[in-house]
Amino acid sequence: MTIEIQSLLDNPDNYNNRELSWLSFNERVLSEATDLSNPLLERLRFLAITSSNLDEFFMVRVSGLKDQVRAGFNRKDNKSGLTPKQQLARISEKNHRIVSRQYEMFQTLKKPLEDEQIKLLLIEDLTKNELAELEAYFEDNIFPVLTPMAIDAYRPFPMLLNKSINIAVVLSDLKDENHKEEKTAIVQVPALLERFIKVGNRHHYVLLEDVIAHFIESFFKGYQVQSKTIFRITRNADLTIHEEGSRDLLKEIEKVLKKRKWGVAVRLEVRNDVYDQRIINFLLHVLEIHKNDMYLIDGPLDLTFLFNFYKKLAVEKEELIYQTLIPQPANDIGSNESVFEAASRKDLFLHHPYESFEPIIDLVREAATDPNVLAIKQTLYRVSGDSPIIKGLKEAAENGKQVTVLVELKARFDEEKNVQWAKELEKAGCHVIYGMNLLKTHSKITLIVRRKAGRIERFVHLGTGNYNDQTAALYTDMSFITTRRKFGIDATNFFNYLSGYTEKPEFHHLSMAPYNIREDIIQYISQEITFHKRFGNGRIIAKMNALTDKPLIKKLYEASRVGVQIDLIVRGICCLKPGIEGVSENIRVRSIVGRFLEHSRVYYFHHNGDDRIFLSSADLMTRNMIKRVELLFPIHDATIKERIKEILDISLHDNLKARIQHPDGSYEHVEHKTGEPGINSQLTLYDRAYQVMDDEE
Repeated sequence: MTIEIQSLLDNPDNYNNRELSWLSFNERVLSEATDLSNPLLERLRFLAITSSNLDEFFMVRVSGLKDQVRAGFNRKDNKSGLTPKQQLARISEKNHRIVSRQYEMFQTLKKPLEDEQIKLLLIEDLTKNELAELEAYFEDNIFPVLTPMAIDAYRPFPMLLNKSINIAVVLSDLKDENHKEEKTAIVQVPALLERFIKVGNRHHYVLLEDVIAHFIESFFKGYQVQSKTIFRITRNADLTIHEEGSRDLLKEIEKVLKKRKWGVAVRLEVRNDVYDQRIINFLLHVLEIHKNDMYLIDGPLDLTFLFNFYKKLAVEKEELIYQTLIPQPANDIGSNESVFEAASRKDLFLHHPYESFEPIIDLVREAATDPNVLAIKQTLYRVSGDSPIIKGLKEAAENGKQVTVLVELKARFDEEKNVQWAKELEKAGCHVIYGMNLLKTHSKITLIVRRKAGRIERFVHLGTGNYNDQTAALYTDMSFITTRRKFGIDATNFFNYLSGYTEKPEFHHLSMAPYNIREDIIQYISQEITFHKRFGNGRIIAKMNALTDKPLIKKLYEASRVGVQIDLIVRGICCLKPGIEGVSENIRVRSIVGRFLEHSRVYYFHHNGDDRIFLSSADLMTRNMIKRVELLFPIHDATIKERIKEILDISLHDNLKARIQHPDGSYEHVEHKTGEPGINSQLTLYDRAYQVMDDEE
């Protein structure tokens, strides 16, 4: 590669900044709240998702940038060329616009909600009878829970919980006629109480913080409340786990988890209808928050309460939520056939949530009770609260099977749950390991060793998603089950590598990060370039959650420059810019945001007609390439290949939920031309799953 081309491909103008690209993704999620084709309560839920996403963004990404600024780190990021301070400035500018739009949408949705007799009321909207009823409720159910916290020389500013909503009050002593000496106190809104309170017998509600604010004088007898300020703090919640020298990672995780609630403040949100500028100035000072990270909010703080609001109303207002879609039985497994029997016949492929996740649970359940099963080995990154997978593993150990489970304790925001699961599995007799030093084990793999007719057979499950039965109904993911001998050998060597002392194995089929996935994908792209130069038919399709890795982006740019046609389906962050002349004019990037979270990772290379298709636990992100244990695996079965190609083709023809990225990094909906059939890829794939079952019946 010449110096001129190298310089061209390194030009920061040819890359999207990672953090700003994420904000663009969250903006696409927010736009679903404006989509009239979504039922009303689903539009509310998208507002909640946007808020939840943003909380994590501040707790992790913004916190990380602020840590760099505090440390005096001013190196530019290797793609967009922005320093941490410049990134924070642009994040603030863009996110203030997004938050304003978010609350404009919240206010807009009030009218259609009222048309359905659903109202979020202010205290002044209540009748005398309703207010009296509310006062009785406050005295019986809220007042006993609350504890006012005075702030003075003896009682310093309290350490307020991360993401908690608080009410600051300025008080004057009634005995002080001139109100010269004012005092400040804070009342924290309890997270364990229902955030919205029903008024009367209709779907009329008031917010908990409004009720507390209205009756707050109850706590301050002898004082007059001069002002109230409702605010919320977001703190740094990114864990720094000191693995080196830690004798017990489990204890280290438990110790660090306690600090998450009390990290450095990174964002201050204030209700714009209930605030005192003096309190805001005080909070900015005491919390050491920059004014750019203060948001005046036109509505309720923390719209994640809409998740529970949605659940409460969905029971009685079914017409305002998505029509229920039932995951269908697996296409590759007979109705009365065990997973073992089906996998012994052929490779199995399941596409969730269109096909049920139940066969994966059944695989573990059957193994737990099958007298011929000798061992089960599995990696666990995220599982549900009442996990049937965990139950199956515990039962297997209790039945005398050798059960080895790698529980990733560093799975962000699931650490506490995973610590608990690790303890339960150990008590049941499972051999529990915690992954590799300084790496997160993000791979999704299960190995079941079974004796049949005096011989050992191995069943291997590999997937793009977690062993979580709940998210499997909400995320699109792919599962692959095989008994191919070399896959079994690879799986055995992989688990032995994780649990013991041995050099990284040479795999027959698997590719593993942090060692080989990036290099292997670069090689596959190079091969596609070679085929295109010879035959002119180079073609790459890649579907993933995020694309940030610069070496891989540069290789895709290189392929585009020689004419390889590239379609990228990237749900979230995409640092690659498509359509730039001389760089990426042969690359198209689309993002699909719909009722399901697109989560599967698929990598397709045309290979001059000899299609190469790989599934993976890994997105094409730098962290996945160098900081995580990931697996990439090939699909050999011709029928499964055709199914995956059809899935990709349907995704590429989505003209209802897909957005296309422009060369400047902006997104807009794919054009739905007049007379052209509307294609929602997710609903189309569900229809296909139903059709298969109808045909079989």
